[in-house]
Amino acid sequence: QVQLVESGGGLVQAGGSLRLSCAASGLTFSNYGMGWFRQAPGKEREFVAAIGWTGDSTYYADSVKGRFTISRGNAKNAVSLQMKSLKSKDTAIYYCNGGISEGILTCNFWGKGTTVTVSS
Repeated sequence: QVQLVESGGGLVQAGGSLRLSCAASGLTFSNYGMGWFRQAPGKEREFVAAIGWTGDSTYYADSVKGRFTISRGNAKNAVSLQMKSLKSKDTAIYYCNGGISEGILTCNFWGKGTTVTVSS
């Protein structure tokens, strides 16, 4: 059974930092691209950052470029999101995502989320 478990969320003042972690189990972690999405109250879930299965390729939403850094440790089956210079608009539930594609098929797994609240 695949499990993605997020941790590290909390309450932080604007300008502060947080580090989110996602522990994966039940999958061959190094085969999966990993990412983070977030969903603010009343809004749709949106992409935040992603990292390729080797860790060499990273992608970021424009809204977080230069402030967030995604990394992974394949030996630890974990992916992290370092968030700096947090803004009130970063307040959301952050979800870990793991995805793999084979031909025309795509499989995605989601964690249950961790809440980040940025106070202004």
